[in-house]
Amino acid sequence: MSSLRFQALQDILDREPLMKEEESMSRAELFGTNVFNRSAMKKNLSSDIFKKVIEAIEGGRRLDRSIAGQVATGMRTWAMAKGATHYTHWFQPLTGLTAEKHDAFFETTSDGEAIDHFGGAQLSQQEPDASSFPNGGIRNTFEARGYTAWDPTSPAFVMGSTLCIPTVFVAYTGEALDYKTPLLKTITAIDKAATDVCQYFDKKVTKVITTLGWEQEYFLVDYALVNARPDLILTGRTLFGHLSSKGQQLDDHYFGSIPERAKAFMEEFEFESIKLGIPVKTRHNEVAPNQFECAPIFEELNLAVDHNQLVMDVMEKVARKHKFKALLHEKPFANVNGSGKHNNWSLATNLGDNLLSPGNTPKSNIRFLTFFVNTIKAVHEYNDLIRASIASAGNDHRLGANEAPPAIISVFIGTELSAVLDVVEKRVTGDKMNTDDKTDLKLDIGKIPSILLDNTDRNRTSPFAFTGNKFELRAVGSQANCSSSMIVLNTIVAKQLQEFKKSVDGHIAKGVKKDEAVFKILKKYIVESKSIRFEGNGYGDEWEKEAKKRGLSNIKTTPHALDVFILDKTKKLFKDLDILSGVELDARHEIELENYKLKIQIESRMIGDLALNQIIPTAIEYQNTLVSNVNGLKNIMGSKFKKTAGSQLNTIEMISEHITGIEKNVSLMVDARRKLNKIDDGAKSARGYCEKVVPFFDAIRRDVDKLEIIVDDKIWPLPKYREMLFTK
Repeated sequence: MSSLRFQALQDILDREPLMKEEESMSRAELFGTNVFNRSAMKKNLSSDIFKKVIEAIEGGRRLDRSIAGQVATGMRTWAMAKGATHYTHWFQPLTGLTAEKHDAFFETTSDGEAIDHFGGAQLSQQEPDASSFPNGGIRNTFEARGYTAWDPTSPAFVMGSTLCIPTVFVAYTGEALDYKTPLLKTITAIDKAATDVCQYFDKKVTKVITTLGWEQEYFLVDYALVNARPDLILTGRTLFGHLSSKGQQLDDHYFGSIPERAKAFMEEFEFESIKLGIPVKTRHNEVAPNQFECAPIFEELNLAVDHNQLVMDVMEKVARKHKFKALLHEKPFANVNGSGKHNNWSLATNLGDNLLSPGNTPKSNIRFLTFFVNTIKAVHEYNDLIRASIASAGNDHRLGANEAPPAIISVFIGTELSAVLDVVEKRVTGDKMNTDDKTDLKLDIGKIPSILLDNTDRNRTSPFAFTGNKFELRAVGSQANCSSSMIVLNTIVAKQLQEFKKSVDGHIAKGVKKDEAVFKILKKYIVESKSIRFEGNGYGDEWEKEAKKRGLSNIKTTPHALDVFILDKTKKLFKDLDILSGVELDARHEIELENYKLKIQIESRMIGDLALNQIIPTAIEYQNTLVSNVNGLKNIMGSKFKKTAGSQLNTIEMISEHITGIEKNVSLMVDARRKLNKIDDGAKSARGYCEKVVPFFDAIRRDVDKLEIIVDDKIWPLPKYREMLFTK
């Protein structure tokens, strides 16, 4: 056994489980104690300032700079009482991670003394280096200026000794360089569009809030074993590794008893999350060995996105304390389930009603159908955009791999709701509904709550499924920023609701009654979007053929999926709603392609490094041992040695074949990479890496994984799946 692998395994055997001490406070008492929430603001701000801050938050308006100084003073007082010594603008650049630059709460005076200081200017705005973050050509390297600006709708929090202030991040010229800026714009857009539609049904609705409940999947692997796997350290996934004899085939891990060591991690992780105001509620074992999931209570979308980014950070920090590495890659291990992030999306009114939940009256159910059908129509119109929003190098390994939906975007609504839509489609006929049509239709619509009562089944192969009172986008990758897909979903639904209102108003202007106009447009949408609805097995070959007949795309790789972002149709959509300009979309397209290429490039280099520097030398070492054994037998037994040493000779030959295969494919892979690196066109280069470099990954892996089960376990250099996935 290699020394590094041996030390890793020995470290685990010698380790005592790290258990968190029991905390005396309940989760309810701890919730938000490290957050500058309304309770903290009320205690640390004057009543007048507090009122203005709340009005700005609820109205979605910028806070008047004239009072920012008073807010900053109260925030600093509160944060320092929590042990904070520094502050940072916490933002989400297009790296997919969060970013922060810490400054101390003090300034020097002219007489050489120092004072505690944090003013309105520091709260409202900072100037990080914009050129060093992905910008897609918006900024030149020598143009470093960019700005972060405070987002008061997401509360500040203390993490460790730092006050973290959620902010947007924009270029000096105003273009968005982050995820939060366009997300906030989509929240405003869908609020306006949905509120306008709600006015058909209830004049008391003055605001619509987008809600999100994410589910985060992850693996826990012992840190010592991860440190002995360079591929895990540098790429987040195992580039080699033979399937363990026991994997997930017994289904004995899913929802099973949580291992004590993992449970200790979860308790501390939840404890730290609760203090940060993240309402984590659910935890359980996932399908694959050492795979787990956590989920919070639903929150307002912007806050939920911030909390998910924060959760991933907290998870990794707490995991290290428990000698774990939290793996968030979509496919860290081959041949077992990968990890996703299910985004449960819905719309709620200022009256507390869920617009995607049926009510007790035909009127409330007509409203439900309106938002339900418009969402389906939006996904139908822009399904390729949904596909692009979930695209990444990691997610390419996962989509359609028996634990995630396929790359074909479809909508699952269940047989009961399909029947309801059929009723609307069939009974809304002619230019004018008669009394019987209206009565029958409303009677059928009134049955929606009862037919949904036991409609709890889900199609786990569907990328976009209705699950009772929300739509679940199940295809998002586990390490993705939720904003990517939510920006697209909000935008397309807002656009669709605008189109719906325009059409209904047009009918009303011609003398058609409101309900009749609503039903007529819904029927039209139901017919037009029928091809996106699919109730069957998304993994089957039959669905690929059927989807093609329906005109649905099946874009399996990221570089090709991303191209929809720069289509004229997409640019018009985002421009019309003032979400992203054409320049910003071009930049994001370029950034995503570059990110894909660089990740594949890193993996390619890592594969070559491990194969040539560790795997082949180890295989040759074992082969030399066998050769020595054969030569010894030959010296002892003479011509009879061939019968006795037949197995050794076959193994020597197999090792040579696998080594030759590895060397050949690594050489071809490197040649392909060198040629592609000379291409300046980002799109061509990314597609080239996808089509000409990635195919070598599996070819090289096949030979390496065969060697793993041939070579003596004592000298194999990398921790094996059976060790990483079954270490408690």
